[in-house]
Amino acid sequence: MNTANITSGRPGLNVCQWRFARYTTYLLRPLLPGCIALLTAFTPASAQQEAGYHINIVTATPVQSIRGLSVVTDNIVWASGTGGRVGNSTNGGKHWKWTTVTGCDSCDWRSLYAFSDRKAIVLNAGAPALIFLTEDGGSSWKQVFQDNRPGIFFDAMQFFNEQEGIAIGDPIDGKFTVIRTHNGGHSWKADPAAASPAAAEGEAIFAASNTSMALLPGNNIYFATGGQVARLFKSSNNGQAYTIPLIQGSSTTGVFSIAFRDAANGIAAGGDYKQDTARKGNCMLTSNGGRSWEAPVTPPGGYRSCVAWISPQLLIATGTSGTDISTDGGYHWKTVGKGFNVAAKARKGTKVYLAGKDIGELATH
Repeated sequence: MNTANITSGRPGLNVCQWRFARYTTYLLRPLLPGCIALLTAFTPASAQQEAGYHINIVTATPVQSIRGLSVVTDNIVWASGTGGRVGNSTNGGKHWKWTTVTGCDSCDWRSLYAFSDRKAIVLNAGAPALIFLTEDGGSSWKQVFQDNRPGIFFDAMQFFNEQEGIAIGDPIDGKFTVIRTHNGGHSWKADPAAASPAAAEGEAIFAASNTSMALLPGNNIYFATGGQVARLFKSSNNGQAYTIPLIQGSSTTGVFSIAFRDAANGIAAGGDYKQDTARKGNCMLTSNGGRSWEAPVTPPGGYRSCVAWISPQLLIATGTSGTDISTDGGYHWKTVGKGFNVAAKARKGTKVYLAGKDIGELATH
């Protein structure tokens, strides 16, 4: 009998085809879980995970613009910005205490480092350069540094530990400004100009998110520049700088943020803040400490003022036009939410916070 001409009751299948399909499914059914796992393993992490990230707004703020953000633990968060305002939360952003540093209501605290729920230090961008310290959770502030020189402009401040810290600023008379503390920020001393790195014509540092400088183990200091050139400086290089092939050549372009997972593997982000949706030349990766750089396969969605490592493969980048996540070490990026000025992961924890006008938290779903 010619069974090929007998229908199976399934549209488009005769009896032979239907029986073969059922038999094949029976044989393969035990193998399906392994096949699915194998396919998942070879699916790029970006395709598996990126769609699961979003940003929850934790709170609105009384600050016009926040660029200072320091996260001590998952619950202890400090933020600072325009109007001389500084805020801190001890319960993961649910409640905030906001203060204005006395006499500094015109200061823009773009650099901030918090040691604990009680101690934090802020540095303004602009002249005169001022550093204030609190040790009572922001209830009172003490001035610990002032520089009145024309052209003074600090861009970033970081600490190696509880005692050793450094701040770096734009060049004066062709040399970048460097000051240091050895007593937890209570006093600061400038490096001699002769020992400071030399800047090229039209080269400066951006004070966009306090992340134009990165500190690595062994007292290694990295900082990146923009303007007419974009370069990476390393304290171990005796003043030699590496060119970073981000967009450059004008006062609005260059590297706005760097982050290093270790001494070799790092990322530089920026672009042109006047063209904040332009993606060309806004991000570069290095695996040899900055000697050479490569572009991501899929770059972030535009100008980015901050980039940070969350884990060895997970990164976040944010800027005025959006926030992006990469799950493969920076090679592919996907926009997951609105833009902020700065993002930071808890030094002793896992949470990631973002700040601009609002304060947000990276979440999964």
